[in-house]
Formats: sequence, C-alpha cells, structure tokens
Amino acid sequence: MAQGDTPWDARLRCFLRISSSSQGKKSKKTHGITFRIQISVKELLDTDVLLKLLFHLPVNYPSTLPDISVNSDQLTRAQCMDVKDKLLEQAKKHLREPMIHDLILWIQQHLKYVVKQSATVCSEKTTLSKGTSTEDSTWTLLLHLDHMRAKAKYIKTVEKWASDLRLTGRLMFMGKIILILLQGDRSNIKEYLILQKTSKVDVDSSGKKCKEKMISVLCETKVQSQHKRFQTFEVKECSTLDELQKEFETAGLTTLFSEFVPPLLK
Repeated sequence: MAQGDTPWDARLRCFLRISSSSQGKKSKKTHGITFRIQISVKELLDTDVLLKLLFHLPVNYPSTLPDISVNSDQLTRAQCMDVKDKLLEQAKKHLREPMIHDLILWIQQHLKYVVKQSATVCSEKTTLSKGTSTEDSTWTLLLHLDHMRAKAKYIKTVEKWASDLRLTGRLMFMGKIILILLQGDRSNIKEYLILQKTSKVDVDSSGKKCKEKMISVLCETKVQSQHKRFQTFEVKECSTLDELQKEFETAGLTTLFSEFVPPLLK
C-alpha cells in the first residue's frame, strides 16, 4: 500500500491494475472494458449521497477519454449530468495517464460544490440550452433487438432510460421485429447505448437476469433540418408493415425506414 493511501485507495488501485491487465489481453477482441463503482459522499446537505459511476475504457485508454455515466437516487438527472460533465473536464487534464482513481477522489472532494453550482445556474442553463439548441446537436439512433423475454420489465427500463436522458422516439413491435428509434443530444444517445449494452435488462432461457447481447445498431446519424422530430417517447404495437412505416413518417424518416427495415423481413 502506497504511503498515505487508505485501504480503500489500495483496493481501488489493485482493481484498476487488474482491469488494465484484462484490457491488454482483450484489446484485439473487444471494444475495451466497462466497470461500475459505487461511492458514498458524506455531509452533503446533511445526507449521504450514493453515486453510481459507470466507466467504459476504450482499447486505447488512456490516450482516449473514457465514457462516463453517473446515476444517483439522491440527485436529479440534471445534477447527474453536471457531475458527468465535470468528471470529463477533469479527465481531459489527465489525458494519456491513468485517471480513474484521481477522478473518483476528485468527485468525492468536490461533489457538494458541483451540486451547489448546478442548483445555482440551473434556470440559466435551461434558458441557454433552449437558445443555443441546433440541429447539429440532435442525433437519431435506430436499434434492432432479436427478442425480449421479460417484455414488461424491458419496456419499463427503456422508458425510464429515455425519460432520464431526455430522449424521444419509439419502441416498436411488429411480429418478431423489435426496433428502438431514439432522438436526442448525441452525448445522451451515447450514454443510452452504454446502458443498453451493459445493464441486465432481460432474462435468459433459465429466467436469470442477463445483459442484452443480441442488439444491432442499424443507424446513428444527425437529425436533418427537414425532419419533423419526435415530441415524445412512445411504445407502439404494429400489426402491419404500413403501420410501422407510419411511425417513421411521423419524424420524416421514410428513407431510414426504406433502407433498414425491409431487409429485416428477409
């Protein structure tokens, strides 16, 4: 244990060394590694805050910044997004050197200031985001799922993620075809993909919770100016191909439908 380290510091350093070793062995076969860390920050507004941090380290980490997801039952979604933004700012200062340990220590020491700042400028940021929103910041994502065994639970999870990340679009069923069509800020789209690929959202044939392994990203593209865009996120059960196409037409995505959906019927 290094001088000045707490037992927790030492355990974390050991864990990250193991993770880095695993990453080196798997770099040619995977897209990096993903792991979760939960930390409790005390004395924030007289309560304990449990932060759930999800880090995805790409294969060329630390030369490339990690993807970070932040969740907490004690913080609002906006506050979680502010924590994520601050962590990414700090990560840029440690580019090309191991940083996860430093990021965790930093947020433990600065969380209360980040949350205070978030509350102070919340209304200002909301006004600013409305005034500076551009088509360039909004993306469309189309996903194809092979199946859903725990359908009701799966749907609730997707609805929650869409709501938390301020994404609009459709979860559509037609026969055996299952499509998720999302629109929103690209950073939120990326975070949704991390959640979709790393969370246990379904069950396997034995009824055990499992991650989604049978998912395909059919398309990820900027929203064009002529597209109408979805206003809400809805679940749709379609009995015909025409009904499915109309859901795409709602946001002016007929071309997207024609390019990616018919091949799924073959």
